[in-house]
Amino acid sequence: MTIMTQKNALVISAHSADFVWRAGGAIALYAQKGWKVHVLCLSFGERGESAKMWRQPGMTLEQVKSGRREEAQRAADVLGASVSFMDCGDYPLRVNDQALFEIVDVYRTLRPEFVLTHSAQDPYNFDHPLASHLALEARIIAQAHGHHPEQDVLGAPPVYLFEPHQPEQCEWKPDFFLDITPVWEKKLSAFQVMAAQEHLWDYYTRVALQRGVQAARNSGRKVKHGEAYQSVYPRVSDDFLG
Repeated sequence: MTIMTQKNALVISAHSADFVWRAGGAIALYAQKGWKVHVLCLSFGERGESAKMWRQPGMTLEQVKSGRREEAQRAADVLGASVSFMDCGDYPLRVNDQALFEIVDVYRTLRPEFVLTHSAQDPYNFDHPLASHLALEARIIAQAHGHHPEQDVLGAPPVYLFEPHQPEQCEWKPDFFLDITPVWEKKLSAFQVMAAQEHLWDYYTRVALQRGVQAARNSGRKVKHGEAYQSVYPRVSDDFLG
């Protein structure tokens, strides 16, 4: 009898919509393969990324949070992922040690095979590099034998930084292209759930097409839609082509 082991992946998103634009294809692709993909949203994007909602008369902060949470949950459902929210604020995003340890707990509980998060720099949005820093710091703490020593420590899941909105200004350079052509329609459907940022639908469609062209160019494969990532840690393998 073969025992099937569930494989897990973790996506750490600063705001409630970031995971859709930047990693929706990866999420849908691995969920379709039977993986458990969990998205951890550190905030709802309630201040800086919800302008359309704030233009409605009488809008309140709690209404914006609720609306963005609902959108993110629906988008995660479309992509096949689970999602949780930490409500750490937005513009600015701030965390204390208790919140950091909550992220550590997610690592220790989920034990992801890989992690996706933001670029290390972003002069247009300080919440994004903070989320990236937290993702890496929590990973290191989860590896520490002295942190809750009664628990099993985390291994060394690779971390990939998904594409920022303006990569050239973020010193982000992709070294991995993912073919998301088979799940592009799911990613597009998730876009269309995020009504608060409708202006980004066309932009990230163009990004997917552009990365698809580059993926095809660098592989000889027929790729129409792609996502690009920058790895944080060296890849370890016994095969240059594997």
